[in-house]
Amino acid sequence: MTILQANRFSSLVGEIYDAAANPALRSAALEQVSDFVGGCAATILSRDAAGLSIEIHQHFGTESRFRQLYRDRYVELDPLLDRSLGLATGRTLGVADVMPYPEFVATNFYSEWLEPQGAIDLAAVTLERSDARTTILQVLRHRSRGVVDDAMRERMRLLAPHLQRSRVMGRQIGARSHTVADLADVLDGLSTAICLIDADGRVVHANAACRQLFANADLFAMVGDRIVARNTQADKIFRSLFEIVADPGTHSARRRRTNLVTSSDGQHYLLHAFPLRREDHAPRDMAATVLFVQRASMVSSLVPDAIAAAFRLTPSELRVLMAIVEIGGVPDIAARLGVAETTVKTHLGRLFEKTGAGRQADLVKIAAGFAAPFARRTDNGNDAV
Repeated sequence: MTILQANRFSSLVGEIYDAAANPALRSAALEQVSDFVGGCAATILSRDAAGLSIEIHQHFGTESRFRQLYRDRYVELDPLLDRSLGLATGRTLGVADVMPYPEFVATNFYSEWLEPQGAIDLAAVTLERSDARTTILQVLRHRSRGVVDDAMRERMRLLAPHLQRSRVMGRQIGARSHTVADLADVLDGLSTAICLIDADGRVVHANAACRQLFANADLFAMVGDRIVARNTQADKIFRSLFEIVADPGTHSARRRRTNLVTSSDGQHYLLHAFPLRREDHAPRDMAATVLFVQRASMVSSLVPDAIAAAFRLTPSELRVLMAIVEIGGVPDIAARLGVAETTVKTHLGRLFEKTGAGRQADLVKIAAGFAAPFARRTDNGNDAV
């Protein structure tokens, strides 16, 4: 390999690893791989150990109709595929290794699939192999370049370990990215406001409920990338929580303390900060503390459908139960629902009978057991009983 070729090889290896982190670069990297080894088309594909299916992961230079033909028919006629499945990782195989070239030219695989693409030969190298599946790089050789030679085999062999490591890295990065994205989606669905804060008090991430809390600005607001309390009581409690969290000598039970704070509009919230485990030399901009803020309200988190199903409540009985939780007294419930107090009392008696409760307070406790952590849309349905 000349100095120029060595420099090109080094640059290509860098592109291969760049593609592991950025899927958008993978097609271009495979094109460069094909060109470097002397091919006109390249495909990374896997076949299961039983030989029942193949999966094409990446491709360059082949039309979709030829890829489909390969899947549907010619995969079984490929003279290299089955032989490649038994090779160790990094082993390169050419047609001349498995059969005389004149015999290969006489096959349907050559005349019906390979030659119509302008190619006259192909080579394959094993990238990954497990008990369940083998992954190979298949490269076609254009008629203008002649048949596969030793230089092509050697270049494919040199690139194989880098392609293999890049694929492993890509899966790991992809899995981590999906995990982070999925976790963010889950956090956004929670009714509790959750905020991740770094060691310097800056907000690293806030879920949807927390962003709404900041937007309302009745309890906390965002100034730059920091949280600011909207009243003296909330500010004092907020600061004390983080002083406790930051003190490693503080008793663990006290570090898990929950405080009640009141917003400027009179709403009560439960406030809790909890330290996250961090390595000794972790960057300061990594999340160090998680802040939980939960409005002290039961109704918004209840699951009425689950309550109704558990106790076989009618729609009218369920509406009375939810009104008991939210309002309390029979006269107020009757006024809210626009019905007679006797009607409310009738439904209340049926609720006692179906749930086994003896007091309205017991009904509230039963309903509290059906609280869900996820935010629910407001029900604007008819309140008629």
